[in-house]
Amino acid sequence: MSPPSILQPLEHLHPALWRAHQLGRGREAVQPSGYAALDAELPGGGWPQRAITELLLTDAGRGEMRLLAPALGRVGATGRGVLLLGPPAEPCAEALAQLGLVLGRCVVIRGDDLLWPLEQALRSGQVGAVVAWAPARLKGEALRRLQLAAQSHEGPAFLVRAESAAAQPSPAPLRLALAGAGPDALAVRILKRRGPALEQAVLLALPPVLSRSARQRALT
Repeated sequence: MSPPSILQPLEHLHPALWRAHQLGRGREAVQPSGYAALDAELPGGGWPQRAITELLLTDAGRGEMRLLAPALGRVGATGRGVLLLGPPAEPCAEALAQLGLVLGRCVVIRGDDLLWPLEQALRSGQVGAVVAWAPARLKGEALRRLQLAAQSHEGPAFLVRAESAAAQPSPAPLRLALAGAGPDALAVRILKRRGPALEQAVLLALPPVLSRSARQRALT
């Protein structure tokens, strides 16, 4: 019997490899995003663990927390912590609770230099999920250190950056650009992933957040 040809299609690829027309398969488990349309376009079907995911947007506070809320709420429900570093405004506890986050598991850190606590939190492996708003200028060396530290983090880790950073190289395996598509809608463009390019944005309906007065009116 002749040996199999090396030109024959490979039936089993190493998890770190993928065909150019297919989404990559991670060796680590993923966290479902809570949006079926988005999970269908993410390698492994969700937010990666042990890796940095970059969220690029024109201005902070454009729906990134509502996008991440399903995954962050799921992490908190398991008893693990959710770390928020350098949010652009004081987080509203009422809004976070409406989005399903477990307030007792949320920790907010503020300061001028958050890269060191971010790196240490990722390396510790003790945090369930991390969301960090990056400074305007973030050097490539700092990004590489964060991505390396994230390999010890058993959970999703998100780095929110300015949209202009899309033109800069990044070691993050997943990069998304976010843009508003309506009062409670978000357009997500996948700039980088382990798999083929995606030409069109994924449109998502975000969970609405009602103020206390609006919620009272809705109940009457």
